Amino acid sequence: MFFRNLVWHPVLVICLLVIQRGFCAPLDKIHTRTSVEIQAQAVTDLIGRLLPGRANEFDVKVEPGLPGEENGYFQIEKVSGNATVFVRGSTGVMAAWGFHYYLTQFCHCQVSWDTDQLNLPAVLPDVSVRITSLDKLRYYQNTCTVSYSFAWFQWPRWEREIDWMAMNGINLPLAFTGQEIIWQRVYLGLGLVQADLDEHFSGPAFFAWQRMGNFRGWGGPLSDNWHQATLALQHKILERMRAFGMIPVLPAFAGHVPRAMERVYPNTSYTYLTPWVTFEDQYCCPLFVQPTEPLFTEIGTRFIQEMIAEFGTDHVYNCDVFNEVPPTQSDPDFVSSVGASVYSAMTTTDPDAIWLMQGWLFKSEAAYWTPELSKALLTSVPQGRMLVLDLQAEINPQYIRLESFYGQPFVFCLLHNFGGTLGLNGAIPTISDRVIDARNFPNSTMVGTGLTMEGINQNYIVYDKMLEMGWRNQAPDLNQWYDEYTVRRYGVDSSAIKSAWRILMTSVYNDTSGRSFHGQYLLTSRPALFKFPFIWYNSRDVILAWDSFIASALTEPMLSEAPNFRHDVIDVTRQSMSEIFSQLYGRLLVTYCDKNVTALGEVARHMIDLLQDLDNLLQTGPKFLLGKWISDAKSWGVTEGEILQYEWNARNQITLWGPRGEILDYATKQWAGVVADYYKPRWEVFIRELEITIEENRRFNSTAYQSMVFNAVEKPFTFSTKIYPVVETGDPIVTAAILYDKWRNIYQLDNDNPITDCVALEETKDDRGDEQKRFFYLVENSEM
Repeated sequence: MFFRNLVWHPVLVICLLVIQRGFCAPLDKIHTRTSVEIQAQAVTDLIGRLLPGRANEFDVKVEPGLPGEENGYFQIEKVSGNATVFVRGSTGVMAAWGFHYYLTQFCHCQVSWDTDQLNLPAVLPDVSVRITSLDKLRYYQNTCTVSYSFAWFQWPRWEREIDWMAMNGINLPLAFTGQEIIWQRVYLGLGLVQADLDEHFSGPAFFAWQRMGNFRGWGGPLSDNWHQATLALQHKILERMRAFGMIPVLPAFAGHVPRAMERVYPNTSYTYLTPWVTFEDQYCCPLFVQPTEPLFTEIGTRFIQEMIAEFGTDHVYNCDVFNEVPPTQSDPDFVSSVGASVYSAMTTTDPDAIWLMQGWLFKSEAAYWTPELSKALLTSVPQGRMLVLDLQAEINPQYIRLESFYGQPFVFCLLHNFGGTLGLNGAIPTISDRVIDARNFPNSTMVGTGLTMEGINQNYIVYDKMLEMGWRNQAPDLNQWYDEYTVRRYGVDSSAIKSAWRILMTSVYNDTSGRSFHGQYLLTSRPALFKFPFIWYNSRDVILAWDSFIASALTEPMLSEAPNFRHDVIDVTRQSMSEIFSQLYGRLLVTYCDKNVTALGEVARHMIDLLQDLDNLLQTGPKFLLGKWISDAKSWGVTEGEILQYEWNARNQITLWGPRGEILDYATKQWAGVVADYYKPRWEVFIRELEITIEENRRFNSTAYQSMVFNAVEKPFTFSTKIYPVVETGDPIVTAAILYDKWRNIYQLDNDNPITDCVALEETKDDRGDEQKRFFYLVENSEM
């Protein structure tokens, strides 16, 4: 279980073999410059925040490792008769990782996005262990995470997140906050005026895609209040990350500029980028400066200079040049010139710069990024000076197709989540095997693991499993791992709840389809006829797990009081009610096919009743509240106009996602408030249209319905200012038990599907509007 000697680790052997080619040498410059004293104090302070009553039982030091421990080590020592646990690590991150390892593996605790389980034993257990990281790097965040999850984080929430990063060994986090004020300085210095930037900058909920050149201006403009507040916040974020010994990744210039640049620099050659997911001209298609133009290097150099002057640097910069917008030319020389220009703009100011690139383009636009064109981009930069994130390697690894990215080092990343959606899902059995396969791939250039989910606060078990692969060199026994996970999560050893998780282990968390799951359930999608989202499991298994959760909640008092269990009871009940809703939808379609308006109304009553009950359930959990998301957004506003703008940003992102529903429901959230005031009214409108269709003996008009629901429900929701609770109300155990008694027998375990006998199926199954067609295309082909 404990792995000290990495002398024969494949990646290290390869490093020794190819060091002259420059593969590992540039990465050696990725190291902290923070003193060991400051790093040790940062970890001591973290322990004080997490365990204020017992922090004095831990002694932290940061000390260099031994030969063979170049990737970092941590050591934990405690002997009988001495109350102190000695924590040692090669960096602050490694020491914090060791502290967390002790909490989870020896004290059976958990620190998670959901809540913490910190029931430490009165006498801390003895231990003597020294563990070396299997990889140099552990990366965190997707460029979309900053919008889907971090958009409204103030410093207290950032402090908590950075603590969590450190405890999970993250040493290479994205640090993108506050960059818009840097861009503003650069563009104004180049001759643009504020009005030009007001047309360019998006709102805070949509920064990720404006930064990557997908669109411009949507949700903006930005006020000086925003710029100054995020500038101050970024300084705090970077100071804390660096205090732990992390290497924050800063942004760089990718070639996308405001359209006004064409007015100020008319003699420069530009390209209008292709529209992204049907955004119209008002918001789509920023300019792209041709990489061979002097202006490209000028802008990129100025930005890096301004960034370093304000924030300093750790020499790693993220730049994504063609995110879901392929180049206008299929010429290897052109592609290579883009890469060389991006890199030159970095190194002109910072000769030690390393370009970190999300490798999503190679997957999302695989038809364009042939091996020839991929190699042109990847080899446009000296070997070792580009670090590639294999963004969805748990399902669609690109390192195999692209031969370990033609010699560039890469990080094996788990993507898993799209849009921050909720829903029990994952491919847990394959995670360990895929990571190990990548390490052992012939001539592998893998140097790390990473989490690149688009949104957090969901399916923590998936990420817990992935994070352990930083120190695991073989796959654990899954039955044992799940059992230990439940004890860590709840602080209670319950055979019943272990059985429940075993059911989930072989169903929702055993996705072997190889497909990306975007969290689009019937309940949360715009209603339509004969719409059956992809699932890979038998819904009966979810219901059976629900049986065990409710039984455990009612018979094991210690379990029912555990905060994480109370959260999971809501989550499993939510999932079960979603499965029941889908079954009710099937019955609704049968009554529609039979043209039985009375029976349809009876089924519809159940469906609407279930949606209201679900909203009531979600009100009992602090992580399931629309009110908190909106309140956090409004907290950034200084003026009334800013408050209204940020609330609208927050509402639009999780519903329409665009002015006309361009990415409708992509970032859908099963939260109290959203269910009652967005999903439920949509279903009410849909059901009423079905009834009218039967009464008037005509076909369902999908186009007319979509227009109606957009104007009656969806668009008004985004502009509403209704206030929602920011703290939970009610008892989740009591509420879940009541709903279990009410809805459990509605579910048919045989799950027969009489819909297939409906003669109307073939006539109507393709009767979808443009928004739905765009949505299905995105689900199969895109990441946002």
